[in-house]
Amino acid sequence: MGFLKEFKDFAVKGNVVDLAVAVVIGGAFGKIVSSLVDDIITPAILTPALKAANLSNLSELVIPGTAIKYGNFLSQVISFIIIAFALFLIIKGINASKRKEEVAPAAPPAPSSTDQLLMEIRDELKKKA
Repeated sequence: MGFLKEFKDFAVKGNVVDLAVAVVIGGAFGKIVSSLVDDIITPAILTPALKAANLSNLSELVIPGTAIKYGNFLSQVISFIIIAFALFLIIKGINASKRKEEVAPAAPPAPSSTDQLLMEIRDELKKKA
């Protein structure tokens, strides 16, 4: 029973649940970004190049005489760059909001009446010396 309880404690910890939520949201975000890249950005950027090469689809870009489809590779590279840039912007925004949330360190408490009296005595002794 100790093993099952330990596993249950591990599985229900906040970090594990947060990670699971992040994976699900990341998958959904990946689909959105993939659609953005595949359906909007790639055609907008590569349409002139494809027309110049007399091609209608990026996957038709191949090295002549081989089965190497570098068009698909280009599409994946563009997707990666856009996803990395989007994540960079998100992390940058999160870090900026964390910096704003950081509270300035609290001022040290005022000295007690006893400490205040001792400081006055010290200052008077310095004046006499």
